[in-house]
Amino acid sequence: MRALLYDPEAPQGLRIGEAPDPVPAESQALVEVHAVSFNFGEIAYREGMLSPGQVSGWDAAGVVVRAAGDGSGPSVGTRVVTFGWTGAWAALRAVGTGELAVVPDAVDLGAASALPVAGVTALQALRRLGGVVGRRVLITGASGGVGRYAVQLAALAGARVVASVGSQARGEGLRELGAEEVVIGPGNVTAPVFGVLDNVGGAQLAEAFSQVEPGGSVQAIGKASLQPTVIDFEEERRRGGRRRIEVFTVESPFGADLAYLVGLLDQGLLDPQIGWRGPWERAAEAAEALLGRRVRGKAVLDVTRP
Repeated sequence: MRALLYDPEAPQGLRIGEAPDPVPAESQALVEVHAVSFNFGEIAYREGMLSPGQVSGWDAAGVVVRAAGDGSGPSVGTRVVTFGWTGAWAALRAVGTGELAVVPDAVDLGAASALPVAGVTALQALRRLGGVVGRRVLITGASGGVGRYAVQLAALAGARVVASVGSQARGEGLRELGAEEVVIGPGNVTAPVFGVLDNVGGAQLAEAFSQVEPGGSVQAIGKASLQPTVIDFEEERRRGGRRRIEVFTVESPFGADLAYLVGLLDQGLLDPQIGWRGPWERAAEAAEALLGRRVRGKAVLDVTRP
């Protein structure tokens, strides 16, 4: 089968080549992939984690061509969105039936492919803040893939959303998604917040923590800054206690959360915010744009066939 292979000598470490067809286990469906999406983490942190010729990738959507042997999951011909920690960027994917959700005919598969890691991460992190109705929630890196989902989901949950971005241009469109305020960096937040969904790390995580009110918390989701975080806890004690930071990791299986998000897409209540889309032959271009912060939201690649 054709696949996007890891090649450290190729532009952005990606080239299209041939790879063995996956052999599904009894609890896995075989999916013909129609679209995939890129996430910052799987692009930025590949070095030293992949071998040349390896097929990686987390998010993909397509059509079931072989149902799971154990009878679980959807039948042949069903449109699905899938998650896994490897194997997405290929013409075929073997995926556990607990890691997929059915996609209605009215939902574009490219839009669905943008959901798994970014959408489920935003959803699970928001839940971990607790009840947010009427409370101020700060989202850093709000212009990125996770950030744009987080803005929408927090607004749908009744939060008063404060979106933090790196520039005025990066903040365009966030009010339309549900942000009550858009600020340039967490240092410009004007009042305390109940919760923080931090996608940036580094100094911004420290600044965001300083804005949390007593009883509130931070979910440390990502490290787009690629910088470590230093917090002066003696200074923070002077600001008051009963505030916490939690290291966030997304939990699988994704199936139920994916089904919920697909439902929101189908109802028009969630916008996948696709900021870049093209054929997978342009994968290097998409990866470069994503790493260069030139994609507002998600980058989606359509899988072409000869």
